[in-house]
Amino acid sequence: MLANAKVATRLPAKDLDRARAFYSEKLGLDPVEQREGGLRYICASGEFAIFVSAGVQSGTHTQMGWEVEDIEATVCELRARGVKFEEYDLPGLKTVEGIAEIAGNYASKGIGERGAWFRDSEGNLLGIGQPVRS
Repeated sequence: MLANAKVATRLPAKDLDRARAFYSEKLGLDPVEQREGGLRYICASGEFAIFVSAGVQSGTHTQMGWEVEDIEATVCELRARGVKFEEYDLPGLKTVEGIAEIAGNYASKGIGERGAWFRDSEGNLLGIGQPVRS
């Protein structure tokens, strides 16, 4: 039943105006639709919505990600817009200039992945990934 359903992400925000400004100014994304307490965005093959919430974002795991063709160019462009990337030095995950080399991947996507993470204005942890082809 769900195999043919479209997947959409929902991200909480304490301040919808602040979130809208971040997604527009930093990521170059503008909502395609808005309603009281919510904004909806569409990207190439998916969508996400930001909604007003009194809940607290954990920020301890990737809540949404984009797959890109050129991670260096994407990170460079986002940095130029003021996005600050997370740096990690953990067993199995170390970033260099904000980008990590991650061994292993789903076989249909390649042999690994390169990843980078940043937080939005509301504390949501967002990721960018580029598959490493064999």
